[in-house]
Amino acid sequence: MAIQILGTTALVTGANRGIGRALVDALLERGAAKVYATARRPEALADLAARFGDRVVPLRLDVTQPDDIRAVADRATDVRLLINNAGALAKLGGEFTDKGWIQAARDEFEVNVLGAWALTQALAPVLQQKPGATVANISSVAGLAAFPSGASYSASKAALRSLTQSTRAMLGPHGVNVAGVYPGPIDTDMARPFEMAKTSPSAAANAILDGIEAGQEDIFPDPMAKQAGALFMRDPKALEQQFAATVAVEDS
Repeated sequence: MAIQILGTTALVTGANRGIGRALVDALLERGAAKVYATARRPEALADLAARFGDRVVPLRLDVTQPDDIRAVADRATDVRLLINNAGALAKLGGEFTDKGWIQAARDEFEVNVLGAWALTQALAPVLQQKPGATVANISSVAGLAAFPSGASYSASKAALRSLTQSTRAMLGPHGVNVAGVYPGPIDTDMARPFEMAKTSPSAAANAILDGIEAGQEDIFPDPMAKQAGALFMRDPKALEQQFAATVAVEDS
């Protein structure tokens, strides 16, 4: 049973900017009863609380901190929709032998993979009690095939895709839907170094929610994502070769 946004309670990580903030807006505009909007600095969410009143509950959450995760799980006992959106991009560009890749990977995996895993674990007992409960993990087209200029980030998003599949297999029998979301370039701070056509966060957020309400397991919320997803389903090696041929982005 797919979830309906109207009247539901959601939790969005990384809600202070980019896709996360757009998701909070879109959820509330579609009639979500409550959205727990989390960020490392919840004061950055004050304007959302001012606009939407007690339908927005700002919470402090650094997904790499177990104490934060426990506090959020203790508070958000009515969640039916969890969107793991918090993400980190620590390095762009560099030769394969650049030692900086390893530390970047540690930082990115902590947020992009382990943070999402830990929060989902903490909220799983709650979600399993809610009919139509859904987990949506925001991965990337870089999780389908690697961009060499973002080698460590791509690896983390591929790991999140694998985690999404495992979560689906393990929580699905308990009535929890699990979706993987694979955006292309979205017009956010994180995508600023990339010179290409970008989709607005609002358009991406609404496409993500459309996919969640439709019960889709793989959501491609923008034109590039749709093209990459179709090619991946048809010929994964061709997508790998296409992404490998992209021009490397200089270190910012």
